[in-house]
Formats: sequence, C-alpha cells, structure tokens
Amino acid sequence: VRAHAPAGIELAPPRREVSTGPGRHDFEIVVDPTATVEEDLARRDFTVNAMARRLADGMLVDPFGGRDDLAHSVLRTVTPQGFAEDPLRIVRGLRFVSQLGLEPEEETLRQMREEAASVALVSGERIGGGLAADGLGELSKLLLGTQPAKALRLARDTGVLVELLPEFARSIGFDQESRYHSLTVDEHTFAVVQAAADLGLPLRVRLAALFHDLGKPHVAWRGDDERLHYYARPGYADKSHEQVSGELAAAALSRLRYPTELRNRVVRIVRSHMIDPGRGDGLRARKLLSRYGSGVLFDLLDHKEADLRGKGDPPPLEDIEKVQRFREVVEREQQNPYRLSDLAVDGDDLIAAGFKPGPALGQTLRDLLADVVSHPDHNTRDYLLRKAGELR
Repeated sequence: VRAHAPAGIELAPPRREVSTGPGRHDFEIVVDPTATVEEDLARRDFTVNAMARRLADGMLVDPFGGRDDLAHSVLRTVTPQGFAEDPLRIVRGLRFVSQLGLEPEEETLRQMREEAASVALVSGERIGGGLAADGLGELSKLLLGTQPAKALRLARDTGVLVELLPEFARSIGFDQESRYHSLTVDEHTFAVVQAAADLGLPLRVRLAALFHDLGKPHVAWRGDDERLHYYARPGYADKSHEQVSGELAAAALSRLRYPTELRNRVVRIVRSHMIDPGRGDGLRARKLLSRYGSGVLFDLLDHKEADLRGKGDPPPLEDIEKVQRFREVVEREQQNPYRLSDLAVDGDDLIAAGFKPGPALGQTLRDLLADVVSHPDHNTRDYLLRKAGELR
C-alpha cells in the first residue's frame, strides 16, 4: 500500500448524514454498509472530490462529472445543499481555487454568496489551526497555495472574507491616498500575500502579509499635505497602523486556534514590518540581529520584499534590490557577535569579578553587548571585564 500511496489510505465506512441544525456538528451520522458507492459519493463536497475507482476492475465511478470538471478546471458543488450542510466547504472550495486554480461556476458562486454568513458557525480549528493530520486548517492551506490572491478576491466578492475574518471589514475598498500606494488596502494585501506565495515564503510570513496593513483604516489621519497618514501622532492617532494590525492579527489567530508559537511569531512580524534597512551597512545589520534575532529578522526581510512587490505595477525595483543587498549583509554579519551568548564573558564571570546577582548584572551584560555590536573587535575577555568595571 505504501509503495502505491506513500501518504497512506484513509478508510471510512459508507455513511448517511441527516442535518439537525445549521452547524457542522448538528448532524446525525448513520453508518450504512448497504449504501452504494454512488450514494456515498453524493455526500461529497465538490464534483472533483466525488470520484472513485473500483479496485476489482479499475473502472472510474464518476456519477457527477468530476473528471470533466477537473479537466476544465471547474469547481462545482455536488448538491445545492452542500454548503448549508457544512459551511467549511466554502473555505475548502476557495482553497481549491488557490491550490489547483479551479474556477467556481456561476451556481457554485451563487451558493457561496448565499451561505457566506454560515462560515461564522465553523470552529476555529477547522479554519485555521487545523484538525487535519498535517495540522493545517483550510485558511492555512489556501494561503500556502500558488494562487492565494485569486481565492482571497473571490472570498471578498462573495462576502465570505468578512465572515471569515471580520478584521477585514474596514479595509475593503479603503483608499490609502498615499504616494507610496496606488492600491486599496484589500488589493494591496492580496498582492502582498501573492508575492509571498511567488517567493515561496513560509506560512508565518504569508499570515503576516494577510494582516499587516489592516490597522490602517483604524488609525488614518489627514495631514497638512492633505494626505492620509498611519503612524502614531499625539492628538491624531494613539497607535501606529502596525500596532493595531498586530492587535487584529492576535485576535484573529487566537480565534482561529493557531498554535501559540506561530501566533506570537506572526504578530511580531506584523508589529515590526515597517523595519528600515537604513544605510544597509554591517552596523545596521548587527543592531537588527541583536534586536530581533536572526529568525525573525529574516522573516521581516522576506515580508519587506513581498510588501514592496505588492505596491503596484511596476513595483519599486530599486527598493527591492536594496532589501536583497541588505539580506546579504545580514547573512555575513551573523558571524559577528550579536547575542548575549556570543559575549566572551557571562554572568558568572561578572560575579567572580565582584558583581552581585540581580538586575544590575543583567543591565551590565546588555550594555556590554551593545558595545560589542557596535565594535565586534571589543569581544575579548580582558576588554569586557575592564569595561564592566567601568560600568559598575
């Protein structure tokens, strides 16, 4: 079996389901060994998933034309009640748009629009955090597809997106009125998510791309230049857009039951996505490495490039190249000290030199690290012990 199906084979007995309410769990499930394969396939979500092959003779059982729909990249529901029976199927259909490039036919689009509100009834785990064997929910799989922007636009246009992520409500159609952006917040967001997919970036960066600018409509204020601005300014906005975007991301990812570690990483990327390479020199690289750590910093640079690529057509190539050059600088500077563990002395060395355990010792180590980040050649035991004595 493994030779022919490396991922294994999932076995499920033929069942009949009777809906007893509007939610996915409001069903009475009856195992029925007498059900025919055609009856079993009639329970599937889409025609492309409603095919079977007889083991005895290899014959394809395809009562709903799934083979032809797959050949023509058509997404079609098996029954008009499919989305009402399980609203998660709407998000799964959008995932197939992203993964397989399928196009929902008109009746399926009508059903999506009609049942969009029912998406709110689906448990967060099934949409985001994932109850599947691979630990990925339907939204995660959609974002990891090759055409997420296409799927997200369909989600927006059918009303599914706001039901799935209410955090998007104020961003749809929001004109940024900025010389740096020619797209509305939602279109820019979709373009950045697509750029992240085109670059092959991991789920955490794609999730950050999805949320990174949603705070803009919440903090926008108009300056003397008659343009909208999105940074914090006393009397205008208490928080910057990246702070509010981080809060929205945290709320959504928590509701969708994403793992804590992933959630925290995504929120950190969102909150810091306005990172500036500055002059792009080694000192700037070491300071950012010390502040964020190498993992988060490379995520931020990945997101920065995707963000730039999603700013319009043509994208700002000079800025993109600047980020790419800075990435090379960061990669080189990793060999220099930028973490407390890289210092030539540690807390025990300072205690042996007369320091007492406590906050002051920790602050001294941080001060020594700042010195070494600025001057890597200072990272010697003799210099650091002498410097620590001066800081006491």
